[in-house]
Amino acid sequence: MLLPQTQQSTPGAARRALAEFGCYLSFTKRITRNYHDANHMSNQVATESNAMKNERFAIGEFIQPSPPTISAAPEMDGLASSFSTTYAGVLAFIAVVHEGSFARAAERLGIGRSAVSRSVQKLESQLDTRLFLRTTRSTSLTSEGELFYANCRPGVERIVQSVEEMRELRCGVPRGQLRLHAASDFGRKVVAPLLRGFHASYPDIRLDLILGDSPLDFIADRIDVAFRNGRLDDSQLVARQLIPMQLLVCASPAYAGAHGLPRTIDEVARHRCVNLRLPSGQVGEWEFKEDGRRRTLQPAANHSFNDAELVLQAVLDGVGLAQMAGYQVCEHLRAGRLVACLPQHAPDDRGHYICYLSRHHLPLRTRAFIDYITPRIRALDLHCLGNFPP
Repeated sequence: MLLPQTQQSTPGAARRALAEFGCYLSFTKRITRNYHDANHMSNQVATESNAMKNERFAIGEFIQPSPPTISAAPEMDGLASSFSTTYAGVLAFIAVVHEGSFARAAERLGIGRSAVSRSVQKLESQLDTRLFLRTTRSTSLTSEGELFYANCRPGVERIVQSVEEMRELRCGVPRGQLRLHAASDFGRKVVAPLLRGFHASYPDIRLDLILGDSPLDFIADRIDVAFRNGRLDDSQLVARQLIPMQLLVCASPAYAGAHGLPRTIDEVARHRCVNLRLPSGQVGEWEFKEDGRRRTLQPAANHSFNDAELVLQAVLDGVGLAQMAGYQVCEHLRAGRLVACLPQHAPDDRGHYICYLSRHHLPLRTRAFIDYITPRIRALDLHCLGNFPP
């Protein structure tokens, strides 16, 4: 290894970092090939341009020469103008320093010796500095090469650290922050009670649960996993149905004793009703299935709330009828605090879904959460349709 004089006797952090850096250097083959492809395309464009000019002169086309102009040299942006040269060159340079020769560096990178030599030569031309002293038998760093290597080394160590951190996120213990979103009532009743067990299983994952009844934007709001209810119309999401979403018309036993219960959809309009106001400001429609078709109804209501929990409490208090999700009312139905009606007309085209953006390159923490929460929600006894007479 061609280390500066001050480091040849002690390996130090640079030697360890470069030893680990071997896995990263394997990517240089593709980078170098892209660079040479870019050079080839540039040369080809230049050749075609010259050919076109010659053709225009050959057919006798007169071209008025432009008067000479003097302009200031544009400011050079090294990153924008020569990224591929610098990047491939630095990697080739580090490989030569680490391996001790151009031939062994080419072996490490999986490219030809001439490609390594060209990358280093282009880097030297860009820097206007000789980095290596080369003979047929040996290769050594110049003083400028030692200085350049010393300046590159911290960046190399940071790259190694970043690569290792990404590998740990994909293959190690799940960790990091996970942002979740759920509708307020579903998140409070179904999702939140399961988070303590998840955290006990994965203590290195930080959970951030956001409750709200308006869907958030996965990218703008940096959402990793969302729970959505109803019908999904966002085809860009990966959506897995957890359980069917049941909608049941319910009342308290006291209300049913005093006013009876509707036996048909049309009779709903004759009863006192409690409505849910949606985040859009509109009152939510009641949905039914009649003769295999979807039917909606918006009954007049004595009470309307923009919170599902308040709707439930009003029904428990005997205010009137309301159509609510099964996960809200199952426990109360089993305990006798509510009674259901019109189950034969309950819609069957809705669901509770767990959603995320893509199956590809899914972080380990996201996969761990999905695999943990899915069977546990499905195991909850939230399927109450069919347990009650029509």
